[in-house]
Amino acid sequence: MIDSRLHVLRMLAAHGTVTATAQALHYTPSAVSHQLRTLAEDLGVVLLTPQGRGVRLTPAARILLTHIDSLFSSWEHIRGLLEAESGGYAGTLRLCGFSTAAAALLPPVVSAFKISRPAMEVRIIEADPADCFDLLLADDADLAVITSTEASPPTADSRFDQQFLLDDPLELLVPDGHPLAGRSAVALEETAEQQWIVDRPGRPHRQLVFSSCAEVGFTPMVAHEAAEWDTGAALVAAGFGVCLIPRLARVPSGYSITRVPLRGDPAPSRHIRTVVRRGSGSQPVLAEALEMLREVADAAHRRPVPGAD
Repeated sequence: MIDSRLHVLRMLAAHGTVTATAQALHYTPSAVSHQLRTLAEDLGVVLLTPQGRGVRLTPAARILLTHIDSLFSSWEHIRGLLEAESGGYAGTLRLCGFSTAAAALLPPVVSAFKISRPAMEVRIIEADPADCFDLLLADDADLAVITSTEASPPTADSRFDQQFLLDDPLELLVPDGHPLAGRSAVALEETAEQQWIVDRPGRPHRQLVFSSCAEVGFTPMVAHEAAEWDTGAALVAAGFGVCLIPRLARVPSGYSITRVPLRGDPAPSRHIRTVVRRGSGSQPVLAEALEMLREVADAAHRRPVPGAD
């Protein structure tokens, strides 16, 4: 097995501070410092030097880190070989994903596992995309479903295996009776003069809306901010503005709203990917979960547009 102290060093490199590393690993800061200190002593090198109130990785630590990712990838693959040899899996499969994935994509996977592996516990953790990567790295989750954001690690990141799952088209949400409500499709640039309802600053969906609008030449005029689809739908129904909603997202019935598909080349959409720790995708249970997710994604792609006439 890999020395657990290497995992602590890897997490420190990802999180930057001893305090953040301790929080991610559910340790105390003193425990993190102790493990890194004893690792340095056993290796006979200096791994950290003080920098202000924090620490800085030394060249020796950087050299060690260049090899740690391949070590963990190999170990994940070995675990898969052992699992395949034993013919079974005992434990909990932990699935994490952003809100829409946790609502629309992950529950069918849990239901399928209740049939194929009734003795296994499968858990869903709702988390923002950036937190999903942290959960995987900390070994608090096994598989994530994320949307691509500017803050996401690159697909070539040696710590993760990221695979395309599906494109989730964005649709315009307008109140019934709106001039665009009767259209079969709308170009996003036609909404440049509308009042907009968007997510809070720093949130992935807000970034997606602003980047989509920027690509067609305008900045949305923000009238209100809403974090939940339910709130956004209520504000749209009240005539306070329009918003963009992904096709997979569901809003409660009863609102006087219309979903209008967007056209374009390409039409605005959010890109959804699966993520596992590199090397772990060969583990039978994870391979089964990934295949289930592909089937769910294919079914979602064929599903009629919610709320469409």
